[in-house]
Amino acid sequence: MIRVLIADDQALLRGSFRILIDLAGDCTTVGEAGSGTEAVALTAEHRPDIVLMDVRMPLMDGIEATRRICADPRTAATRVLILTTFDLDEYVFGALRAGASGFLLKDVPPAELLHAIRVVAGGEALLAPSVTRRLISEFARQPEPSRPLARALDGVTEREREVLTLIARGLSNVEIAEHLRLSVTTVKTHVGRLLHKLGARDRAQLVIVAYDTGLVRAA
Repeated sequence: MIRVLIADDQALLRGSFRILIDLAGDCTTVGEAGSGTEAVALTAEHRPDIVLMDVRMPLMDGIEATRRICADPRTAATRVLILTTFDLDEYVFGALRAGASGFLLKDVPPAELLHAIRVVAGGEALLAPSVTRRLISEFARQPEPSRPLARALDGVTEREREVLTLIARGLSNVEIAEHLRLSVTTVKTHVGRLLHKLGARDRAQLVIVAYDTGLVRAA
């Protein structure tokens, strides 16, 4: 059973999400938070698998709440799925930097939201196509990478670099397998090794590493 905490300052939305989640069969709601401060406290109390996190909330916004949840050893295993009505670069970049494992707009169909919860709970990252494009645009505006490429990617094989490059371009495991003519199982093995070697939580963090190190440059 996937345990979910809902953090949103609108009670009506929280109620709607709760009904959707509790009727899914494989998910259950363990709490509701109306502010970022409350989200951090309830996450520490309930240790949910997933936090559905709004961005704009009183007392503490969702980005800072995500940062605190991911940085706290007690709640580091909890994954945060950002939900917002604002499709803005600053939120995408800030949320992923803070450690979020997914980013979706609130107007996604119910089935897609449940799918996102399951994907993120399974250890994957979930980025909507528009989010990946915006992330790339954001990195294009950043200064040159501060970390030497060779040192940051020390121990990463050439094949793993190829896989990392394609992850950063937004390709799924299946698409990477087709592109490199590998089996999906082999691609998953490479992804797992990249996560371990680079100390990344999930694919979202791998995207950041790829751009931070200069392995991938925005066009």
